Amino acid sequence: MSRTVRITLVGGPTVLLEVGGLRLVTDPTFDAPGSYPSSGGAVTLTKRTGPALAADAVGAVDAVLLSHDQHADNLDPAGRAFLRGARRVLTTREAAGRLPGTEGLAPWERRLLAAGPGALLVTATPARHGPPGIEPLSGEVTGFVVSEPEGRDLVYVTGDTVFYEGVAEVARRFRPAVVLMFTGAARTRGPFHLTMSVNDALETARAFPGAALVAVHNEGWAHFTESASDLERSFAALGQQARLVPLARGQTAEIAVPAPGA
Repeated sequence: MSRTVRITLVGGPTVLLEVGGLRLVTDPTFDAPGSYPSSGGAVTLTKRTGPALAADAVGAVDAVLLSHDQHADNLDPAGRAFLRGARRVLTTREAAGRLPGTEGLAPWERRLLAAGPGALLVTATPARHGPPGIEPLSGEVTGFVVSEPEGRDLVYVTGDTVFYEGVAEVARRFRPAVVLMFTGAARTRGPFHLTMSVNDALETARAFPGAALVAVHNEGWAHFTESASDLERSFAALGQQARLVPLARGQTAEIAVPAPGA
């Protein structure tokens, strides 16, 4: 049986995924524009635009897929309040130690959402939030693959990561119909980027040749150095523009996932 994946971009990394009868939200950020200094004061993140949809408009969700909790552009105060209304929150082991009632997963650990014909299986995937050696500064981050229990892979949510061996390993293990890429080439501490650049996105396209690509987390914050337009121009220059599914804030894309063997 074919499926349709509905993807609504709230803003930044916050996306509403609707698959069958289940509703999932990635990295909830619902604050108005403002500034967020880090605890040590070394970095201040500046939010320029609010969400296209308020938390109340998104409504109840079956699960939140939280890539990490330590950065305000992935979980802000309004997003933390949103977690309390979710039926389940899947995140990193470190974040689960800080967020009561959430479930921490190590890479490749799985959790079943719901039961019966509409059930989904979520697998945590490796992520590295910048160049080698960044881990003590960035903390633990995860991505997620959403699959059917019988094995069809539907969506890979990269989380805040660059393209590296961990993402390549996801490509060896899974064949998702959609890859939700956290892009923007974020920079906060130096000349290196902390999320996918155009080059990382192109590597991701090569690693997942059968997937539709949706680029998010590239607008709304001052620390992004590449936009969706930069990505589109680069893919077009290489004749790969058909791989990208454009998605503006507040808009919904529907992506058909064919039945196995179709």
